[in-house]
Amino acid sequence: MTTVLQDYVVNSLLLACGVGVGSLLIGTTVAYVISRYDFTGRKLFRWLTLLPLAMPAYIIAYTYTGILDFSGPVQTLLRDTFGWGYGDYTFPDIRSLTGAIIVMSLVLYPYVYMLARTAFSEQPISLVEASQTMGISKFGYLTRVSLPLARPALFTGTALAMMEALADYGTVQYFGVSTFTTGIFRTWFGLGNGIAAAQLSSLLCSFVLIVLLFEKWSRRHIKYYHQGQNHKVQKRKQLSGGWAVFVFILCLLPPLLGFIVPVIQLLYWTWLTLQQNIDVQFIELIINSFGLALSAAIIVVMLALLFSYTRRIKNSKVINSLEQAVSLGYAIPGTVIAVGVLVPLSWADNTANLISESWFDTTVGLIFSGTLFALLLAYSIRFLSVAIHNVEAGLSRITPDMDNAARSLGAPPKRVLKEIHIPLLKTSVLSAALLVFVDVLKELPATLILRPFNFNTLAVRSFELASDERLVDAATPALAIVLVGLLPVILITHAIDKTIKGKS
Repeated sequence: MTTVLQDYVVNSLLLACGVGVGSLLIGTTVAYVISRYDFTGRKLFRWLTLLPLAMPAYIIAYTYTGILDFSGPVQTLLRDTFGWGYGDYTFPDIRSLTGAIIVMSLVLYPYVYMLARTAFSEQPISLVEASQTMGISKFGYLTRVSLPLARPALFTGTALAMMEALADYGTVQYFGVSTFTTGIFRTWFGLGNGIAAAQLSSLLCSFVLIVLLFEKWSRRHIKYYHQGQNHKVQKRKQLSGGWAVFVFILCLLPPLLGFIVPVIQLLYWTWLTLQQNIDVQFIELIINSFGLALSAAIIVVMLALLFSYTRRIKNSKVINSLEQAVSLGYAIPGTVIAVGVLVPLSWADNTANLISESWFDTTVGLIFSGTLFALLLAYSIRFLSVAIHNVEAGLSRITPDMDNAARSLGAPPKRVLKEIHIPLLKTSVLSAALLVFVDVLKELPATLILRPFNFNTLAVRSFELASDERLVDAATPALAIVLVGLLPVILITHAIDKTIKGKS
């Protein structure tokens, strides 16, 4: 057990740190180039760079395995071109810790890019002018002024990427990398040891807490203010010739490798198996997945409205603390939440069966842990912070004078919420519901653990087929998830552009 635990700790740390560094380098570089330079294709890259957000890490892992395996197109082309046979050459194994770091960095760098682009775009031209008067070079301005100013955003984005890496199950399981998430799953279902699984979950939560504290510590003394009302942002420098080509390729590579190539491969595989895979079972998967995601989105948004509006009308320390505790759910891996949900629900099932057996001489079965109730509870805990963030952003734009005017006319808080706030919050509520909907659609570990018997979703089916090495068959459900995942990417791109334009 000591040896296994050591592997879990080392691999989880290496994975989180590797993905953090990779996401930081890719996201910061692309964000700086797009914020500071004008070149052919720049407007295209503003949204193209965010497309990997629609690609779950476990799906890109399956896809690149199919592309880079011995029978895949890359190695086949090499053998045909050079006349090589088996054993005549060596090729890197994608199913490794290094491979997991690379593929996860390709889909998680947008977390850094989103925050970094906003931070770089907000920096005023007065900083450049002051640096020039002090004789600081362009490279010196980048390293001594621009990057330090953007450091809080960079660390926040990196922390998000690291937490996503720690929470991942599908990629590391498929690549055979032993981490905390695979260990929890193996301990619970393989060994049937719920106590050990809970202990591993607690240890993984400690790692996530360390990442959160590191992110908070990194900006403990950092506060920047723009002096004066005339806040002019820096003008982008026009590039041409060789530099324009270089920057174009630099910005193209991340979305090309993180989205375009995998989607082309998925489309090809889907076309090969379209007739045999689009059947009654696939329609049932769509109904299950969309029904579950829609139910979770409605429940989570209603809870977010309740928490946010309660805080607005009764802003007390207790409510603020409760909302902060609830908002931590997104930082907790789905595997940990699933274990945390199963433990009390199993106790509730056992208690209910004991009572029903003693009173009515019959058992009611697993009415809590064996139904969709457990899944919806886990989704609510996991994604409530996403909805709260969007709803509170919308509420902050509604002046308190509207509340005061309605209350002065005798309207109770419920009526104010129903007739004033909800109509004004339509965009924020729909955005929150859409984000939760797609997150639930992509969620794999919690669904794997908590789903009822004989209940499948697109994510679970894709994982099962890929685990059986049926990568071509796994493409159809995987592609459906990716295409639906494009919706929040479009929403996020619009929000970032609107924010940057509003502050420029």
